[in-house]
Amino acid sequence: MKFEDTAATAIIGQKVLPGAEREYEMWQEDVNAAAAHYAGFLGAEIARPTALQPDWVVVYRFDSIAHLQAWINSATRQRFLDSGSKYCDGPATQQVVSGGTEPTDPLVTVVVTHRIHPHSVDDFLDWQHRMAQEESRFEGFRGTELFRPIEGLQDEWTTLYRYDNAEHLDAWLTSTRRQELLAEGERFSEYKLRTIDNSFGSWFAFDQNGREAPPPSETKTSIAVWVGLYPTVVLLSLALHPLGMPFWLGLLVGNLLSSFLMSFVTMPYYVNRLLKRWLRPSPDESPTRTNLIGLGIVAAVTVIWAVVFYLVTTQIWTLP
Repeated sequence: MKFEDTAATAIIGQKVLPGAEREYEMWQEDVNAAAAHYAGFLGAEIARPTALQPDWVVVYRFDSIAHLQAWINSATRQRFLDSGSKYCDGPATQQVVSGGTEPTDPLVTVVVTHRIHPHSVDDFLDWQHRMAQEESRFEGFRGTELFRPIEGLQDEWTTLYRYDNAEHLDAWLTSTRRQELLAEGERFSEYKLRTIDNSFGSWFAFDQNGREAPPPSETKTSIAVWVGLYPTVVLLSLALHPLGMPFWLGLLVGNLLSSFLMSFVTMPYYVNRLLKRWLRPSPDESPTRTNLIGLGIVAAVTVIWAVVFYLVTTQIWTLP
């Protein structure tokens, strides 16, 4: 467990009225666009409900508590909340944490908040330390972070802990040992727990040490996938050609293998590293300069691959 004073993150959960999901999502995108104009904005994400996460979850990241607080308490946001209340089923829940790390793998995150009397802080920290030790012994555990209350913004202590999947998380939540620890910390039993299914994919996940830029546009995403798909498909075709499979079977096998390679090799280890500064530019960088450099890299790499494959398939190895 640790305390940090860097970027600030707000995690907001909201139940949406049945049938209003599309309107809510469009409204929330407008809210996020408005937030982007505020000082210190680093990014925002929307997570749809899942079987594990019943609420819509919005995550805002700002470079400081002060900048996040300015947005949270702004008249702009309040006007949006007033206009969007017709889509919502009850009030939203909100937790704010300062510092922390952004996981680059799809993990399941649990957010727990506690109201602690100032005289009980030392006992609470000791209890939390023992809780963290026990959590770490369970399969799939990926880390925990504890955040102090934030004056003027949040009175609760907030704990985040992460597991690699829902099954391993459930094993901890339903374990006898956790029930024993909860009984030991009965005086800290005034808490709220919410699970976030952080399965946003890993194709475009970067750890920016708090400087989390907005996700790439659909255009950038399509170009990036194309950059990775071309060499992947050609190399697979060359590798599978000697097997002499019929056309329909070759496509079936090739598509399956290319999907795995794109997800686990090509995108994370080739495309994301090659185009990182274009896909996720720093908020301080000029968009024009970033786009020119990114598109230049795309053009250069494409030409190189095209020349290599031309030589391989016409001069070195002539395919029938």
